[in-house]
This record gives sequence, C-alpha cells and structure tokens, in this order.
Amino acid sequence: MSTPSRKRKSVIGQVTSTAMQKTIAVTSETFVQHPKYKKFVRRATVYKAHDEQGDAKLGDTVRIEETRPLSKTKRWRLADIITRGPGQ
Repeated sequence: MSTPSRKRKSVIGQVTSTAMQKTIAVTSETFVQHPKYKKFVRRATVYKAHDEQGDAKLGDTVRIEETRPLSKTKRWRLADIITRGPGQ
C-alpha cells in the first residue's frame, strides 16, 4: 500500500543571490500585523533552493516548491520562473 500523494508547499519570491553552484537564494515577503500597534510590518524569509540548470538569474520572480533535504540548508527546488528580472 502506497502513501497518498500530498500537495507540496510552494512559495513565490525574488532571486536575491546566484553566487552558489546549483543553488539560488529566494526572498519571499509577507505582511504581518503588529500585535499591539496594529501596523502592518513587512517580514522577509530567505529560502535556499536547488537550481540544477542555473536558469534563474538575479531579480527573477520564481516559484519554488518543497522537497526532501538536499543539504544542510536546502529544502526547496526551483519549480518555474514566473517573470524575468530587469536587464535580461
């Protein structure tokens, strides 16, 4: 009996670093409301994602999806490139 297939989590963000081999850093921003002052604050999370072919460039908007641990910090992989960054 096989386990039921689960839908993987996906995140949309911007590529902020391509300095590593086969790895990109993707920053995703969310707005959260401050519990006391009720002002909306911007919070950013940086994900390390696997990019086998090196398709993503700096400034691209990409979708990454969850995968098994690939290294100490890499738990995401590049699903697709939504839009290209400036100058490309």
